[in-house]
Amino acid sequence: MSDIPVEAAGKPDDVRRALALLNAAGARIGNTLDLETTARELLDVAVPQFCDLASVDLYQAVLIGDEPPAAGANEGTGELRRVAFASSVSDAPLPLPSDAGDADAGPVSVGSTHCYAVDSAGAEALRTGRVQRVTGRDDGSVPVQFGAVVQSTLAVPMVARERVLGLAHFSRAKGSGAFGERDAALAAELAARAAVFLDNARLYRREHERALILQRSLLPPGNPEAAGLDIACRYLPGNPATEVGGDWFDVIELPGHRTALVVGDVMGRGLRAAVAMGELRTAVRTLALLDTEPAEVLGALDEIAQGLGAAPSDSRRRRARWQHSNSADDLAEVYLATCAYAVYDPVTRRCTFANAGHLPPVLLEPDADDPDAGALLLEVPKGVPLGVGGEPFEQVEVELPDGALFALYTDGLVESRDHPLDEGLNALRRALASPPKALEDVADRVLGDLDVHHGEDDIALLVARVHGLPAGSVGDWYLEPEPQSVARARDMAVEQLAGWGLNELADTTELLVSELVTNALRHGEGEIRLRLLLDRTLVCEVWDSGLVQPRRRRARATDEGGRGLQLVQLLSQAWGSRRTPHGKTVWFEMALPDGDSKPKDPTEALLSLF
Repeated sequence: MSDIPVEAAGKPDDVRRALALLNAAGARIGNTLDLETTARELLDVAVPQFCDLASVDLYQAVLIGDEPPAAGANEGTGELRRVAFASSVSDAPLPLPSDAGDADAGPVSVGSTHCYAVDSAGAEALRTGRVQRVTGRDDGSVPVQFGAVVQSTLAVPMVARERVLGLAHFSRAKGSGAFGERDAALAAELAARAAVFLDNARLYRREHERALILQRSLLPPGNPEAAGLDIACRYLPGNPATEVGGDWFDVIELPGHRTALVVGDVMGRGLRAAVAMGELRTAVRTLALLDTEPAEVLGALDEIAQGLGAAPSDSRRRRARWQHSNSADDLAEVYLATCAYAVYDPVTRRCTFANAGHLPPVLLEPDADDPDAGALLLEVPKGVPLGVGGEPFEQVEVELPDGALFALYTDGLVESRDHPLDEGLNALRRALASPPKALEDVADRVLGDLDVHHGEDDIALLVARVHGLPAGSVGDWYLEPEPQSVARARDMAVEQLAGWGLNELADTTELLVSELVTNALRHGEGEIRLRLLLDRTLVCEVWDSGLVQPRRRRARATDEGGRGLQLVQLLSQAWGSRRTPHGKTVWFEMALPDGDSKPKDPTEALLSLF
């Protein structure tokens, strides 16, 4: 680390002081995985026992977790940040040491950045990875710093794994005696010990930041929008110094202006839990877009969760371990998660809830007899956590009045070592009683009233207020299964769009409605239902009793038909089909006119198919 030889012999007092200093360094440096704290611990050991003033500069790359330059492979002039300073003679910032190769430099305060001149002792130490001693100027004078005369300075590179993390400066004022060769060797040993802990802190910071980026990238940005719902979301990580967790929430737009709301919690902590959370969240979104019932979504998700864990593969052993375990360590090899899943329909104002071992949703109705009593815990069959297997999931459908408020949340909000779960649930119910008008204020009030700063677990909170689609935004008609119904469907659709002031969409919508109703007559069964929904987009749905789902195919040039669904795809913003309890629904979605763009020309789209 240094080319300065270490004298084998020395005064016994000097040897004892050096050993005491190294013992102190071993006990006091590296107690945390924080870069700045570790740098300050080094200076706490060095000042005033070894020197009168000192500082630590680290490369900017180190502070963001990147790899620092290798010793002997850099110029030593890269940008560094001063992360720590200590002095027994003054509290003023420490200037860059002035020597024969340095110009006079102003003070450098903690937090500021700087570079060393290419011919300076600091650059030489960073470049070579060897200690440099600065004793004065060429004219024999010594620099004056802090109002005290500096006798000598050591520029000590901080090297770990043959990479230079930064530079430590140790300075002695006049009267303390100049640094000798043994001092230089001792300083190199102190810096080397601190460098190991700094490198560990750098690696931890990098991995921790990556885990946080992964986790936060999987959460919806801001407050998502949904038809018939006002939504406010909050996500609070646990203690920032701890590992990331597996809490998540999501808001998923479904066909027919419906919305799926999800809150989940992977058991455990750390990157493994965050990765499992990401896998489950992706699976939830995929299953939700298949538009199956909430209980079916959780059933499929349970099978996926069982496949994520390496062992044990036997679901019966998983279930036994979950039932009898009292320690999270016993579940280390098993992916387990709890999840609450809800689907809200703004037309009927009905919400269907399903639960996989999660805490129950909380509901506050606007006309509650006793608002002071707090909100109600919805009685949704709890089920087993995802990944346990062996049990079917159930669902409950609830009709929500306009103005109703409900919340989904994770256990970090209501459970801690300081109070039992029931006490936290009661506190949540009271916090939601007599809520403010602004939903953002409701979420803030919940976090403010409950103890959310214990740092034991992540917290996810999703609060939604129901307002439903107004009756004037829904057009709903039933048609007999006869050819004349196609023309009637076109006429009703055009008339409804005119009433909404959407004449620009009339031609395209008329054509696509005709295609879907015709398909329902040819390939479906029973009575046909046509529904138009107006919110942020225009949605058209055609219902029938047939179970066979439509399949788009590419028609040949000589075919007279078979291009209906291709046309729907070309002219609409999105389209699809879903199962219903009594058949199926085929739908398409149109963007509303914004004045800048016009709908696609149906004639051009039709010609493009040939």
